[in-house]
Amino acid sequence: MPQPKYKKETYLKWFEEMMMMRRFEERAGQMYGTHIRGFLHLYIGQEAVVAGTMSAIRDTDPIITAYRDHGHALGVGISPNAVMAELFGKVTGCTKGKGGSMHMFDVNKRFYGGHGIVGAQIPLGAGIAFAEKYKGTGNVCLTYMGDGAVRQGALHETFNIAMTWKLPVVFIIENNQYAMGTSVKRTSNVTKLHKLGEAYDMPNRAVDGMNVEAVHEAILEATTRAREENIPTLLEINTYRYKGHSMSDPGKYRTRDEVKEYRDIDPIEQVRKTILSKKYATEKDLEAIEAKIMEEVEASVQFAEDSPLPPDSELFTDIYKQEDYPFLED
Repeated sequence: MPQPKYKKETYLKWFEEMMMMRRFEERAGQMYGTHIRGFLHLYIGQEAVVAGTMSAIRDTDPIITAYRDHGHALGVGISPNAVMAELFGKVTGCTKGKGGSMHMFDVNKRFYGGHGIVGAQIPLGAGIAFAEKYKGTGNVCLTYMGDGAVRQGALHETFNIAMTWKLPVVFIIENNQYAMGTSVKRTSNVTKLHKLGEAYDMPNRAVDGMNVEAVHEAILEATTRAREENIPTLLEINTYRYKGHSMSDPGKYRTRDEVKEYRDIDPIEQVRKTILSKKYATEKDLEAIEAKIMEEVEASVQFAEDSPLPPDSELFTDIYKQEDYPFLED
């Protein structure tokens, strides 16, 4: 086996971050229907995309994504308590219980959603990048989308203006192979989605999204280009969701063999093998990390259960200016 490119601490951090996402999502799935209402899109299988990103960027870099956003929220440092409470619709959630699963948000963490409208975050990401360039911060906006979102016209408008104005943005397609239940090859003649960037002379490449090292390297390369040259990049990070599109999707459009193929290259297990083979930690050490994570996840469930629902007075806050609606004071 070739020598690892990164330090022991990096591998252990990747393991812990990805395991937190995995165990949190598994527990959220268990709570669906009893405590969590509406939609719930789990991130299980795609954890390397977020973990590899976080190790390659600055804390000040803004991030925006679509509605499969729990992993991103945890990755930027929003606490499991705040994410779980948001799923429960509680006032202690990161958006006061008003956004739910699809609309995680925390301006202090520079995390701008969580967007339920397919592709809506793409032009917003370019807008954030424009603001960063205008203010001269040196920050880069990471703009995530699913493979289904590339069919939106707003993507092409955004790519054109991002290249024309030379914005510090990295567009990231999390290609988990299916837009809801429709495979990529059924929706387009172009199945290598990163090639869409070529129409705008945008640097682009495909990335192995099941390998956290590959993700880290691609993100680092793209953000460096954006910081130093103000040139956007389009990354197609090929990954896979082990669960259905949402909790209501049994995933019958996929074969067992296909799912097994991706299960065999589980990103967390790849990192675990590297850690063990290089003696960065023992199996007992990793079990202790997992146990600690499960305690945190269970504590987040208890926190969410104990937290209050938003009061009626919150119905119109953050939406309308109070002085414009004096009748609300009654």
